[in-house]
Amino acid sequence: MISFTQQVKTEVSKLEISKIDSIAELSAIIYNIGDFKKNIKITTENASVARRIFNLIKLNFNINLKITVRKGFNFNKNYIYILELNYDSNILYSLGIYENNKILDVPKEYIIDDVEQKMSYLRGVFLSIGSVNDPKKSRYHLEFLVGNESYSKFLCNLLNEFRLNSKVIKRDNKFMVYVKEAEKIGDFLRILNAYNAVFYFEDIRIYRDHKNMTNRLNNCEQANIDKVIMTADNQIKQIEIIKQHDGFDLLSDKEKIVAEYRLKYREVSLVELSEIISVETGIPITKSGLHHRFDKIKKLSERFTKNE
Repeated sequence: MISFTQQVKTEVSKLEISKIDSIAELSAIIYNIGDFKKNIKITTENASVARRIFNLIKLNFNINLKITVRKGFNFNKNYIYILELNYDSNILYSLGIYENNKILDVPKEYIIDDVEQKMSYLRGVFLSIGSVNDPKKSRYHLEFLVGNESYSKFLCNLLNEFRLNSKVIKRDNKFMVYVKEAEKIGDFLRILNAYNAVFYFEDIRIYRDHKNMTNRLNNCEQANIDKVIMTADNQIKQIEIIKQHDGFDLLSDKEKIVAEYRLKYREVSLVELSEIISVETGIPITKSGLHHRFDKIKKLSERFTKNE
């Protein structure tokens, strides 16, 4: 079954793009998955991405490419698409990734000169090395695994120009640039113009947020119920200690009324108990007033337990 990452890449690969923005996208793709030895070799597992790369190269340089399709290694059932073209430093120079007879650590500034070019560059990065978790199946996570520290910092800063709160962590001999926040991942999908993916992602995110909020409310309600029961149990134990020591007459008349009603209504909250007493006695009493009287009861019971 096709992964969410592959679905997003397939959608993005079909977007129309201007020629100037295509340079930025192609620069990111070739830098990240290009092999520059005897020739320029680009490898991908997504047929739509392979077709995208082919069209971008034809659009900008009008040269022929050799395309090879083969089965993946290690029992991988996916096909691997390999695009090859003769090594040409002029092409790499035009893409802003080559200068002074070497591949640069980060692209030249003119490749990402404006917002549209930056968005196109990020689209190319995602098509080549991006991965995003399916929000329905696992935690929110977007990542890019890159080969050198300078490029990881460059990519992290570029993402953060769009306020995506990305971070970098070293993983073995590589660097992972990642985004964890669901809202920010949704924003990144918008940057890619992957709107089908955005609708799917946001629907799942809203559902999960609503479910989590419901669970939190249920947990909070249960915690409040547990707190009410525990408070009432403690108050009953304190009253019983006083009675066991024949100390009930040491309480004031108001405190006796509160104690008697607590023994009668053992599981109600202080708010409910205050309403019951107010209705049945005709004497209004607040939760605060109840709390004050129960505090007196508690102190008296502690006196008896200390004497023991």
